[in-house]
Amino acid sequence: MDRMLDLDEDAFQHPTIMDDILPEDFLNDDEPLGTLWTRLDSDQIIYQPQRRKATMVGKYLKGETLGEGSYGKVKEVLDSENLCRRAVKILKKGRLRKIPNGEQNVKREISLLKRLSNKNVIQLIEVLYHEEKQKMYMIMEYCSGNLQEMLESVPEKKFPLWQAHMYFTQLIDGLEYLHSQGIVHKDIKPGNLLVTTDGTLKITDLGVAEALDYFQEDDICKTSQGSPAFQPPEIANGLDSFHGFKVDVWSSGVTLYNIITGKYPFEGDNVYRLFETIGKGVFTIPDTGDPSVEDLIRGMLTYDPVKRLKIQQIKHHNWYRKKISRTTEYVMPPPLPDSDDPLRCMTVIPYLEAFHCGEEYDEEEEYEDGEFFVEQPGPSGQGAAQQPGTPSPKLKDKKSKRKKIPVRKFTFGSCKQQ
Repeated sequence: MDRMLDLDEDAFQHPTIMDDILPEDFLNDDEPLGTLWTRLDSDQIIYQPQRRKATMVGKYLKGETLGEGSYGKVKEVLDSENLCRRAVKILKKGRLRKIPNGEQNVKREISLLKRLSNKNVIQLIEVLYHEEKQKMYMIMEYCSGNLQEMLESVPEKKFPLWQAHMYFTQLIDGLEYLHSQGIVHKDIKPGNLLVTTDGTLKITDLGVAEALDYFQEDDICKTSQGSPAFQPPEIANGLDSFHGFKVDVWSSGVTLYNIITGKYPFEGDNVYRLFETIGKGVFTIPDTGDPSVEDLIRGMLTYDPVKRLKIQQIKHHNWYRKKISRTTEYVMPPPLPDSDDPLRCMTVIPYLEAFHCGEEYDEEEEYEDGEFFVEQPGPSGQGAAQQPGTPSPKLKDKKSKRKKIPVRKFTFGSCKQQ
């Protein structure tokens, strides 16, 4: 016992243990521990939601994330001038450099979308470029979802026949327009087919598309970067050249097969076995209850590209021209991740309060990591050049102490303001 007491006294006098303890720390040491805690009833607890931070990209107010791919995020935005609902694809130059042909594909897509105008092809509103952070912002028309996520939201993995017919006819109309402009899409699939809130189908993702030469006599192409499951036998067998328009017909046939049956005509454990199966061109069609659509699929998935149906032949097919009665069955776009809103209402609304009723701020201040504020351009219409340096009316007399971030229109090559 004496020995233990000696050890305790030595430990008490040890400099490394007692140096940081003050005499005041022992005051009121005899009080019960219950006085350190205060009991609160549930009605006394006030829960405050996380404060929204309004983020502007040019004249567009950002909302929640709609999706994310290998190239970047897609977020909902609101045009502050005309209150149109838009979407912005945010691309980072550093990420594009890590993707094979990433920068080249983005440049190709922008150049093609600028010259296209059709109700069944996605519309590019404008492109903004962040000089300092090396970010590109593609402002596009808003769509509520794509066919792939709609298919995955239902157990059958397929659409009702009338809904599949509605989307397929719009796909062929959009594809006919692209071919009339000398453009081969090369990557038609449900994931690249968007749907607007009124059910209009939009062909998107022209990153691997090819624009044929104006003086080219045929549609021969020599490169392909599309999804393996939607490639035709001529590509699966490794031919050096192929007919580009017939490639789009084949991938559209696979898409039609998929949205009607919920399956794929060709499958494999890996890409090599998948291409081996496609190269043979042998497949079966489950019973759909409509022989005419099965006949159309066989015509679009004909092994020989010369005998494969053309766009005009598809449009004259009986099933294409048929009017299918609408039933009560309908597949809607699923709610966004971390959301239970089946209607996909505007995600920008919670940010409007922070934008209009929040603290006064300079529109070029940075609020989020990796994002920025820019000045809203004057009412000069869509595609007008940004005018950096012009103060906002409500902040005209207020001097900002924060760093100004120049934002301008994106151009290739010189990257100068238009």
